[in-house]
Amino acid sequence: MLGTYFTGALVISLLLLLNRKKNWNYILSVAFLILQCILTVYEFNHQGIQELKYFTADALAVILLVISCIISVPAIWHSYIYFSKGKWLPREQSIYFSALVILLTSLSGAYLSGHIAVTWIFVELTTFSASALVYHRRNLRTLEGTWKYLFVCTVSLTLVFIGILFLTMALQQVGLKNLSYSNLLANAPLLNTFWLKIAFLFIFTGYTCKAGLVPMYTADIDAKDKAPSPAGALFSSVLLNAGFLGIFRFYLILSHTGIFSWAGQILMISGFLSIFVASVYMYKVKNIKRMFAYSSMEHIGLIMLALACGPIGFYAAILHLVLHSFTKSSLFFQTGQVYRIYKSKSVYDTGDYFRYNLAGALVLLSGFFILSALPPSGMFISEFLILRSLFESNHYWILAVVLLLLTWIIWSMGKNIFKLLFIPAVEPQEMSMEKIPPWESLSQFILLALVVYLGLNPPFAFTELIHNAIKNLPG
Repeated sequence: MLGTYFTGALVISLLLLLNRKKNWNYILSVAFLILQCILTVYEFNHQGIQELKYFTADALAVILLVISCIISVPAIWHSYIYFSKGKWLPREQSIYFSALVILLTSLSGAYLSGHIAVTWIFVELTTFSASALVYHRRNLRTLEGTWKYLFVCTVSLTLVFIGILFLTMALQQVGLKNLSYSNLLANAPLLNTFWLKIAFLFIFTGYTCKAGLVPMYTADIDAKDKAPSPAGALFSSVLLNAGFLGIFRFYLILSHTGIFSWAGQILMISGFLSIFVASVYMYKVKNIKRMFAYSSMEHIGLIMLALACGPIGFYAAILHLVLHSFTKSSLFFQTGQVYRIYKSKSVYDTGDYFRYNLAGALVLLSGFFILSALPPSGMFISEFLILRSLFESNHYWILAVVLLLLTWIIWSMGKNIFKLLFIPAVEPQEMSMEKIPPWESLSQFILLALVVYLGLNPPFAFTELIHNAIKNLPG
């Protein structure tokens, strides 16, 4: 099935790139969505079966595939709305949809990869497709953001490659050559910890560019800001998840070695610094999309803290990753409507959103409460478990500081959100404001409802997938 998927996706992306008719862009995009859904169902029902020698669908891969499948549907739909509201050249539209298909295909390959070098290749492919989406508007700001994204990600993923080279040195010392995750996991106790430490530092640092973590987070923030809102939604969810995957896979290998606690300390430091940096910038930022981008940085920081804190944290990390993906994508979809009404991303240029877009305002208000982990938000469950894991692992000072930082972040985000929703806009140009039909916000309500449902009443199949994803971690 995977060979058919890759072939079909490649053909569709080429047809999209060459096509200049708007209707065919949409038909081909829907065809890809169908292909993506078929792959997801197939891999869910064929877990553990090796395909094309280098790919295996384990529980974590299936979870991320399902997330990608669900979010890609509104991403294509909102892309259609995006192009229907502006005057775009057929070539620009074709490149956009082609890059979108390549991005989602590369992410599927990264999720399903059972080989550390193959994962690196597919994550590298996301850099080029994401860059095409960042540069979509073709102005000086997007050009700057594109070059920054290309440069930082290329350097970062070169670090991953260097880390893989150090890993091969550890393997060669015990007479091994196979870089598959299953082989690395089985032989982890035999590997030289010195080379493993160096490899982890390089691999972890490299993947932080995709995960949006300290130290290589800068390009990720700019990409989410400069790209169209549907693409930003994908960057903040399914692309961020690819960065997490790269880190998690190697962290899982180290869990069977004597340096597991050391690796946990690296995650703890990066996670804490990510939350701290996010809190500083969210206080100052007035750009709505950048505010949500820094919010993603905060949440992936929480996920790293959870991974460093034992069995409860392992479960909470995967749960929080899923819930954050749906919440943040819905909010990025909504920023597209905000921009269409006010023609600006700055909080200073917005206001009284309830008056101009009631459904959209309810999305933003609900999303804010869900991100703030207030009941009945599903993220209340995952964040409670993360904080509990910090407490039970005796990280009391980190827990206290993180609680203060989270309170500061909620206040910083809240003042911007409530300014947008309730305070009258300065010199509003009501005559030129676009009227947004309520049904355009339906997909965002569905995503937010998923967050509540999965947190409060998770299906057995969902919790079983999470437990299977973390079963090889100690605990």
